[in-house]
Amino acid sequence: MSTQFLKPVSEGVCALHDPSGLHVGHFKWVNGQWKFKAVGYGPAGQVMPGHGPLTDRHNACFAQLDEATIRARFFEE
Repeated sequence: MSTQFLKPVSEGVCALHDPSGLHVGHFKWVNGQWKFKAVGYGPAGQVMPGHGPLTDRHNACFAQLDEATIRARFFEE
């Protein structure tokens, strides 16, 4: 079964989900590149920008959104 990690939200924004389906952040088109913005959730379900399981990848940049590259860099290291 293939998991879809990237899900378009709007023009210039894609949500990133981990292999279990948990939303872990967004990619935003900023200054000609895709910049990752980590997201976590607090105990009451509140959104916590810059937190979550991929905090160490916050602000990582990509020239293009390639799902295989992102999966390898974020989830298979």
